[in-house]
Amino acid sequence: MPLHRRVPKRGFTNIFRREYTEVNLEKIGKITKKEVKLKDLKAAGIIKKESEAVKILGRGDISSSKTVHAHKFSRSALKKIEKAGGKAVLIKS
Repeated sequence: MPLHRRVPKRGFTNIFRREYTEVNLEKIGKITKKEVKLKDLKAAGIIKKESEAVKILGRGDISSSKTVHAHKFSRSALKKIEKAGGKAVLIKS
């Protein structure tokens, strides 16, 4: 019997899936700038490359008002950023 018939085939791999680097609010709270962009996250060592797609998650708190630029935000992160007086800006790509 040929090898391709002997090997089990399971699941589905979506070739169009987009992977996001997840960043929590507690790490963004440590950055002292008012406007946090991808280059600031890279400079702080939170992400490896500026070309990565970033999603902000709501773990932790943010104390000061900041403008955060990212590709995606969770609902809890949006609420916490707006509660602190900041803005969440979506990056299109």
